[in-house]
Amino acid sequence: MSQDNLPIEHLYFTESNLEQILENLDVVRNHIHPQVVTEGAPNVEQIFPSVCLIGLGRCGSNIALDVASLVYDARANYMREVENQELLDSEREFRPMRWIRKHLPIEGKDGFKPVFLIEPIVLLGDLDKDIEGRIRFSNQEGREQFLEEYKKLQIMDLSEVHAGGAGNAPILGQYLAKIILNKDTSTFRNENWKHMHSYLVDSCGIKANQSRLYFYIFSAGGGTGSGMASEFGLAQQFSYLSKTFDYRSDQSQLVDKRHSFVFEPIFTSGICILPNISGKNVEISEALHINAGRLLTKYISEEWNFSYNEEREDDEVPADVMERIRPWNSMMLISNDIMRYAEEEDGGDADSIDVNTMEKYANQYISQQIFNILTAQAVTTDYDEEYFRRAGIDISETIRLDANDLFMSLAGPVAVAYAESVVGPGVHQDMVDIDDLFCRSIELPHFNEDTSAIEGVSVLPVESERYRQAIKDFRKSGYDVSKLSDLHFFKNCSSIVSIISLPRDFKLSFTALNRLKMHLNRLCPNTTLKRYALVIGASANLSLTTLIAKSPCLSDDFLTLMVAYMKRCFATDDYRYTDEVDHAIIDMIQTEEFDESLIEKYFMTHENPAKILDTNWYAIKPMYEKKYRELIDDTQQFVSINDIRLDISNVKNAIKYLREIYRHRISKTNVLTLNG
Repeated sequence: MSQDNLPIEHLYFTESNLEQILENLDVVRNHIHPQVVTEGAPNVEQIFPSVCLIGLGRCGSNIALDVASLVYDARANYMREVENQELLDSEREFRPMRWIRKHLPIEGKDGFKPVFLIEPIVLLGDLDKDIEGRIRFSNQEGREQFLEEYKKLQIMDLSEVHAGGAGNAPILGQYLAKIILNKDTSTFRNENWKHMHSYLVDSCGIKANQSRLYFYIFSAGGGTGSGMASEFGLAQQFSYLSKTFDYRSDQSQLVDKRHSFVFEPIFTSGICILPNISGKNVEISEALHINAGRLLTKYISEEWNFSYNEEREDDEVPADVMERIRPWNSMMLISNDIMRYAEEEDGGDADSIDVNTMEKYANQYISQQIFNILTAQAVTTDYDEEYFRRAGIDISETIRLDANDLFMSLAGPVAVAYAESVVGPGVHQDMVDIDDLFCRSIELPHFNEDTSAIEGVSVLPVESERYRQAIKDFRKSGYDVSKLSDLHFFKNCSSIVSIISLPRDFKLSFTALNRLKMHLNRLCPNTTLKRYALVIGASANLSLTTLIAKSPCLSDDFLTLMVAYMKRCFATDDYRYTDEVDHAIIDMIQTEEFDESLIEKYFMTHENPAKILDTNWYAIKPMYEKKYRELIDDTQQFVSINDIRLDISNVKNAIKYLREIYRHRISKTNVLTLNG
């Protein structure tokens, strides 16, 4: 699809010159794989890592940075066999380091090298002139050496477009991201952005760029990350899908096959940190909650339009499809309350926990999940087909999960359940309590004292005290799942992906594997798709990661944040301060017939950003639009900040999506016979 025929909603710049894209990719490749020229040695072209982490905003860039530095530190420590016991002692109290240390065992006596976490490309971006200074001169010990040696980490300096933050307003973060992504990359003073753009946007899915998994990490409650992340995701999806509808036959005539757009699926996921919404000192009307609610409303309305909307005129018209894109294949939800529950379960006082500690715990929990998703791509050959057949699992579903597997299995909002158990020499397979492992994975978040992992579910299905009691009843009843499986979070789950990771020398009995499968089947009775990956040799512990798709949008946290935003920024004055909208939305989701006229009754046609920014909105709007006109000097390319406001159709589509998931059921297959 040519640049001239782009849908009016999306004016994203995409480089069309293939030679230029390849040149830019070579620059990025040489940055992350500095060439060491040896006389007489053949010049081997380095490939890109299969995984890329994009950290946006202060929170997102810190987490992406910490994931990378944890991997770097762990590898460095194990490669030198921990020479200094004093260093080990000083790190003993840092839980994230302890966790990852236990997961990257040192080379064994038999010469077997464990599978290390894939070293991803890490892109950090923030609307902050001093992002590089904040990262480079932070007080973390060893940071300077890490930044020098971890070449796969790249900083996206966007300060020439904007040198400050987004003022805790996602619509401003989104608008600034739109300026950055609509502007011709050749007009940036910072040449590095042109190269980064080609890697992240122009070349995704093509033969010359081998990265296939992209994780966008950001805080939903802020302005920069919450606003920028979905815009960056949309630009990438737009570039990817526009190539899908580009049927130029001249590609096949090219001699240099690096030029060809040999397409492969990519899987993109937002990793979204939700703000605290419970606790003694938390009020639900905070701007953080409204910001998060805007992001959730925007995402599920886009997901509805892309995946479910039956009112579309013609699926085969490329422009129609391109107008309906959503930013990511899925969005993983991780609540900041997770860290508060973990501290409480560990015997601490959640009210006195400091922000830095909370952030460290959040970073650890996310790194655990990325670790397990990545290790699920490891090629495993240490088992035979009979092992899986006896466990009732098809081996074709278990070898590995590549980008296409995740692309097909995960869509919409996703929650994570996680737990692990210590196994090793002297631990017989019959000694592992599989029921307990499964239960710990879905409990309220807590620390595993044996492994330093944070276990539990990333978003609570219902209010914490009610869920805590439900888990207690589950244990007391001998793991009778009937009450838990009646919660919408589990009952309406459309698909699950389970990743079981084992040490190389440990064999999980087929009965234990089958029992895990039975628990998952009973807990999520209406899943239409279940995928399992068994990863061997990537961890010192037995771990279970379960990704629960779509139904998390029916959790209390999700609904509360979304409705808080709708009331504040959409509701008319008559209903903004009453509970009527809350009850009306619950009714709209539950009633058999959707009365769309109620939407017009309660809500205005467009969101009102002034309800977040107060009177400053009317001063900010013309100022940012002037910035757009100056940076993109083309009247045909101009986008008003009014054009990116969410409108009443976003509210309507979000509610339709919730209705769709709320009614998700499957029919059981009956055996038919002609031999009656």
